[in-house]
Amino acid sequence: MLEILKNRFNENMDRHPNLEWEYVESRLKDNAVALKALRNMEESGGEPDTIGFDEAGEKLIFCDCSKESPTDRRSLCYDDEALQKRKKNPPTGSAVKQATEMGIELSWIHSPESIRKKGGALFCERRYGRVFTFHNGADSYYSSRGFRGYICV
Repeated sequence: MLEILKNRFNENMDRHPNLEWEYVESRLKDNAVALKALRNMEESGGEPDTIGFDEAGEKLIFCDCSKESPTDRRSLCYDDEALQKRKKNPPTGSAVKQATEMGIELSWIHSPESIRKKGGALFCERRYGRVFTFHNGADSYYSSRGFRGYICV
């Protein structure tokens, strides 16, 4: 996993111009939990890479950098509540549960409880160099849309 991350790091220096690979590697080398989460991100099509530090400047952020939605994270309802309510053509799972099982956080707009209580959820889509926010039923899912994730190390 470290070799994959190193190659991606070196090929995409614009994502982390003020970082050196040696520092990134030192944060990951003995961190089995982070490496497992990054492996899960990689195996599901996310192509994780570091994009810098969190707001406090203490932890490195690794997020999915794949051009399109990760292939193995598509066709999912928002959460398990929505999955249980989906009676016709239910998907195989929920984004919230899959992210938890992978050891990552959703890099997805979180739907406020007031919207979830009404059965809705929010999602975003990048087009034309902008991010658009939409709403739909939380039990809706799309074969071409999936979730992205991140971890802080």
